[in-house]
Order: sequence, then structure tokens, then C-alpha cells
Amino acid sequence: MAKAFAFQVAEQIHIKQLRQGFAAAPEVATNAELLYILQDKKFLHVFDYGVVAFYGFDEVEMSDHIAFIKKHAEAALEQPLSDFIEVEVNDRLAKPRVQDDVVMIPDLSLDYIRIITLNLAQSVALDFYEELALQLLKANKAYVDELEENGRLKISKRNLLRFIGRCRNVKNSIVDNLYILDEPLITWEDPDLSRLNSRLKESFDIYNRFRDMDYKLRIIEENLTLFTDLIHHRESSRLEWIIIILILVEVVNLLLEKLL
Repeated sequence: MAKAFAFQVAEQIHIKQLRQGFAAAPEVATNAELLYILQDKKFLHVFDYGVVAFYGFDEVEMSDHIAFIKKHAEAALEQPLSDFIEVEVNDRLAKPRVQDDVVMIPDLSLDYIRIITLNLAQSVALDFYEELALQLLKANKAYVDELEENGRLKISKRNLLRFIGRCRNVKNSIVDNLYILDEPLITWEDPDLSRLNSRLKESFDIYNRFRDMDYKLRIIEENLTLFTDLIHHRESSRLEWIIIILILVEVVNLLLEKLL
């Protein structure tokens, strides 16, 4: 029995840069992921959405690799999010299976480990995005509560626009990485891998968590639309008052000219 670990270490990892700087040659290399097999059947799986997964490494080795990978990452996290799953290799098994939060595989094949670490990485990434969505939702609620209590937003236009920009950036980051839920190509032609992938997604509750996060994002989007409309209304009202004042000034000037 061993454990596979995954860590969200940054918002993004530059896969091309990492591959050039890493001494070993990857077994799998795409624009989105790198998978290495190192000595003694140690697997290192790196994803461009900021997650690193390990199998067969001790804590010191994982820490060293994470420190190296962070050099090729953006917006590194001070306290990485993490998750793990128990892995049992049993050569008496004919097919892989998942039972009681333990994944059991017949052997340490590349494809089995790839599916395990992929789903583990997706789970950690969802934790990261769920936390970001929850923070934005709380901030949105504070402004909505202010509207309910005061009938207006006290925040300045500049700060409100900055907040909207922050929400948009986070939402775009999430949308850009939604492909993490796509079915890997290797499962399309192998029923055993497809079944293992499905069981792991059920174990990590991937789809339900994604739907919950998507619901939060839709609420945030609706609130952003409301805030944008309020800015436009506030600016329009300000312009209307400026125009009215200018007209009044012009009328007063005309009256003064006639009186004089």
C-alpha cells in the first residue's frame, strides 16, 4: 500500500520551460502536462494549471521537486493545497477498481498511474477554484447586503471597477482551465482505463463539486452585471446633473445680461 499525492503549488506552471529545465525525458509530454518516470518506479506528473502529482516519492523528495517546479511557475502559493489517495498494487487483480477510498491496480503501469494522478490533480484544482469562487461570492454578498441596507454602493467607481476586474480575472482563469474535467484520450480505447477514470471521479465527487462551483460563478456573474449597471446609472445621473447645472448657469447668465 502506498499513497499518491497532489499539490496545487501555483496558478500556472510553464510546461515548456519546465521540460527544458528538467534533466529527465518525459514519458508523456503535451502543452498541458508532463509525466516522468524516475528511478525505482517514481512517477512525477505536472499540469499547467498549477498542480504537481507524485507517486513513490518521500516528503523530502516531493519538497525538492516542488521548489524546482515553482521556479517555472506563476503566482506560486505560499501554502499549497493538497490531497492524496491510497494505492494498492495487487497482481492477483484482473482489472483495476476503487473501493473505500483505495484504488487497486494489477500493476504499476504508466496508464494506471496517469489516470490516478490526473483525477487526484483535478480534485486539488477544484479545491483551489472552489476557494477562489467562495471568496468572490462572499465579497459579492457584502456589496449586495450594502445595497439592501443603504440602497446604494458607497464604494468608489475606481475600487468597484478594480473589484469587477478581479472577479473577471478569476472567472477567466477558471474557464480557461475547465478542460481539466475532459476525459483523457487514453480512456477512449481502453474500457478498463475508462472505468477506472469514472470510478475515481465518483470517489472524488468531481462532477458534483464542479456543478456547485459553476452555480457560484453564475451568481457572481449576475452580481457583476448588476454592479456594472449601477456604475452606468451613477455616471449617467452625474452627467445629467452636470448638464442641468450648466443649463442653469447659462440661463442665469442670460438673465443677468438682460437686467444689466
